[in-house]
Amino acid sequence: MNRESIDALLQKFNDSATNEGNARTKAIVNRIVRDLFYTIEDLDVSPGEFWAALNYLGETGQSGEFGLLAAGLGFEHFLDARLDEKEAQAGLEGGTPRTIEGPLYVAGAPESVGHARLDDGTSPGETLVMRGRVLTKDGKPLVNALVEVWHANHLGNYSFFDKSQSAFNLRRSIRTDGEGNYAFTSVVPVGYSVPPTGKTQQLLDQLGRHGHRPAHIHFFVSAPGYRKLTTQINIDGDPYLWDDFAFATRDGLVPEVHKAEGAQGKPYGVEGRFALIDFDFTLCSERDDVPGTEVPRVRAAV
Repeated sequence: MNRESIDALLQKFNDSATNEGNARTKAIVNRIVRDLFYTIEDLDVSPGEFWAALNYLGETGQSGEFGLLAAGLGFEHFLDARLDEKEAQAGLEGGTPRTIEGPLYVAGAPESVGHARLDDGTSPGETLVMRGRVLTKDGKPLVNALVEVWHANHLGNYSFFDKSQSAFNLRRSIRTDGEGNYAFTSVVPVGYSVPPTGKTQQLLDQLGRHGHRPAHIHFFVSAPGYRKLTTQINIDGDPYLWDDFAFATRDGLVPEVHKAEGAQGKPYGVEGRFALIDFDFTLCSERDDVPGTEVPRVRAAV
C-alpha cells in the first residue's frame, strides 16, 4: 500500500470517533498507530511477526519487565536527554548530572539524620563508606535535604523484589545534618545482568546486545525549593562502566574509590580497611519555566 492509501485508512479509523475524547491522547495514539502502519508497510511485517510482537509485549507485562525493557531500549536515557536539553534552552545549567531511575525503587525506607547503615550484615563484600554534602549551585550546604539511596546485593538482587532479603536491606533515607552532610555505610556493590531467561534478554539477544550493568548506587536527592535529582554513581573499574546496557553512565558520576582505614572509619562504625567514596550532590533551584523533575510513575512502596 502507498502512503496515501494508508492515510485514507487511518482517517477512516479516526472518523469513527463518536465524541471528542481527550485531545492529547488522540494526538499521541494516532501518531503511534500511523508510524506503526508505516513501519509494517515499509518493512513488510508479516501477520505472524506482528502477533509474535504483541504476544511478546503481553508476556513482558506479565513478567514485570517493562521497566527493564524501557531502560534497555534507551527510553529512560532519551527522556533524561530531552530534559537536559529543555533545561539548557532555558539557561538552567550546572548541578549534579541526572541519570535513569530504573524500576527498583521502593518508597518508605527507614530515615535517619546524617548517617545510616544500609546493609543488614548478610551481604559479603568490601565495606564501603560513601559521604559528602548536598549543596546549592553556589556551594551553600542544604540542611535537612533528603538523600534516598538503594543498591543491589552481591547477587545483583534488590530487597523487596527479592523476598530472601530482609526488609529495606541496602535501602535507606538520610536527612543531611546541620552542615549539609550525609554518609552511609554499606558494601561495595557489584555489577549484574538482567534475568538471563527473561523477556528483556530475549529481545536483547535478537538485537545482538548484552544485558549487563556496571556496579552502581541509585539516589533521589531532594529539598524544598530545589529540583529533585534522580541519579546514580558508578563504581570505577567495572568492566561494563562505559558499556551499560541501560546507557546510564555519565561523566561526573564516576567518583574515585579510595582505600581507607583506621580513624577515618570510626565516625561510621567501621574498623579496619574499607573503600571510601567522597561525593557531593549539587541541586538546582526550582523553576516554573522548565518541566519538573518529579516523575509520576508506579513505584513499589511499603
